[in-house]
Amino acid sequence: MTNGTRAYVLGDGNSPWARRQRDLVALHAEDAGGAETLSAAKLSLCHRAAALETELEMLEGQLSLGKPVDLDLYGRLAGHLRRILETLGTERRAKDVTLDLKSYLAAKAKDRSP
Repeated sequence: MTNGTRAYVLGDGNSPWARRQRDLVALHAEDAGGAETLSAAKLSLCHRAAALETELEMLEGQLSLGKPVDLDLYGRLAGHLRRILETLGTERRAKDVTLDLKSYLAAKAKDRSP
């Protein structure tokens, strides 16, 4: 993303593929602790994982219709996805939502006010 408005140099950012990929990027980033906490490199890995996952889902859709699919390609994509997710860390990481003492006391005072 160059200026925050276009996700692709070429392509349609509103296509079903792009919308699904964007949803998956958000899910992977959230699992890794939130997009705002990720380095550019880890966010890039989230984008790559989402692209591979979207393509795998498209192949699975073809399989569900009884259409032939290149299972070698499917297996290689799944392997690449696994390695990227392994690099990101596949466990879900909780965000630290602990308030500092000043914020906690301010919130308590606000709760007590009429």
